[in-house]
Amino acid sequence: AEYMGRLCRGMSSLLTVNPNADHAKANATLATNIAAAKGLQDVLKSNLGPRGTLKMLVGGAGQISLTKDGYKLLYEMQIQHPTASFIARAATAQDDSVGDGSTSAILVIGEILKQAEQYLSQGVHPNLLVEGVDQARRRTKTFLDNYAISKEANREMLTDVTRTALRTKLPTELADSIADICIDAVTTIVVPGQDPDLHMVEVMVMPHKLASDTRLVRGLVLDHGARHPNMPKRLEKCYILACNISLEYEKSEVNAGFYYSNAEQREAMVKAERASCDARVRKIIELKKKLCDGTDRSFVLINQKGIDPPSLDALSAENIIALRRAKRRNMERLELCCGGKAINAIEGLEESCLGYAEEVFEHKLGEETYTFVQGVQHPRSCTILVNGPNGHTVAMIKDALKDGLRCVRSALLDKKVVPGAGAFEIAAHADLMKFKEEQVTGKAKLGVQAFADALLAIPKTLAANSGFDQMETIISLQEEFRRQGGKGHVGLDITTNETIDPTAVGLYDTYAVKHQVVEGAGVIATQVLMVDEMIRAGRASFKPGMQI
Repeated sequence: AEYMGRLCRGMSSLLTVNPNADHAKANATLATNIAAAKGLQDVLKSNLGPRGTLKMLVGGAGQISLTKDGYKLLYEMQIQHPTASFIARAATAQDDSVGDGSTSAILVIGEILKQAEQYLSQGVHPNLLVEGVDQARRRTKTFLDNYAISKEANREMLTDVTRTALRTKLPTELADSIADICIDAVTTIVVPGQDPDLHMVEVMVMPHKLASDTRLVRGLVLDHGARHPNMPKRLEKCYILACNISLEYEKSEVNAGFYYSNAEQREAMVKAERASCDARVRKIIELKKKLCDGTDRSFVLINQKGIDPPSLDALSAENIIALRRAKRRNMERLELCCGGKAINAIEGLEESCLGYAEEVFEHKLGEETYTFVQGVQHPRSCTILVNGPNGHTVAMIKDALKDGLRCVRSALLDKKVVPGAGAFEIAAHADLMKFKEEQVTGKAKLGVQAFADALLAIPKTLAANSGFDQMETIISLQEEFRRQGGKGHVGLDITTNETIDPTAVGLYDTYAVKHQVVEGAGVIATQVLMVDEMIRAGRASFKPGMQI
């Protein structure tokens, strides 16, 4: 009795290490975590698919944004519950990686936990469910590898995959146009044998005209213009000099003083200080005269550092377009667009450093000035020029472009696709049911059943968002799949509620997205199920002088 008393007092002291900490025990923790996941699922499920609805996001200052992109919703919503926030961060990380699937991941996670809740209420231990979910996750990944269709990454395949992804975020006509732009952009920058660097695709916004006027520029668009009013506004057949050289007065890094006793001494100091800058400008002008005088060629200078007014005057007199304080990222893109290489010292200036562009011109839009560098010979960088009549349209297109570019990149790297329209989920459910009956024993079958039923959340939600009965749709899809001997591709036609073969109409999802949904949803769901206690951590709950 004395031993038990000491043990109970020790356990009591453990539970009250910090009496101010928020503390929730096992049953309450599981219930709140599952409720949080289901709440997040309820918010996002109406956005899934081409017929998903829009959400209106209202900012603190009254800003209004309409979107159906799961990534943007999860990123911008104010999520208070820690488990819901944890699930949202995991889903947005998937979108950052492969460009799509955040809404699908939330739906599957929420559905796994919803199915698990039924078994937990009947006394099944979470560990047994986690074991079954893990087995189902591994089996589904293996099935996905066999179910995916290996295809050459040609234009047709990339078009099918990208249009399938973007039609869930944009109107059909605009989605098809943006898909073509994304494919052209990625195929422009891709280097055989290397992972495409999407940072070499600049997205430039020009808020005017219509969304359908969004286009790809195989070159570079800079968001500033020449800094001298007398410089030409358009040049053709241009040599491009990219440099990181100061063409202005240099400020000393330490305090320095110059003392003079008369005007002549002051004038001599000014000339000496100016001489080094003028010498650098003269070398650039000399190279321009050597290459361009007597020919139809012209010269453009794009500098990462500054150019002062006297230097601008000298360059303008020689009919040179000069841009200063260009972004470092644009300097990298400029080399890939026009060729040549950026120089950091005037001593390295020679003809081999120069790039080439057929046309450089300035375009003014209101108070904004843009410089276009077009007609490059071997572009390895490009610019997508986003047009739109208002900020909402421009933001929607920018979000879709980000997803579209990553979708094309994933398809190029994977070289295989997965039939869409819910076909994979129907086939994976049937495979898991067979796996459960033949290879799984004990209560782990319940975890496999929960994972299999959760996959059906995708075709169910597609049917519900299209205005059809969920159960009737699922039954017809499963019957058609069995009628084909369990070897066909059976998807949902969201316009007629009939079964279709997605491979016949070009409805494909990227392999990477499906793989991440299966892997991420299974891992996150099992982690949530294994949480048996929630404690608010951190030193903020301690007070000075508190006895621990």
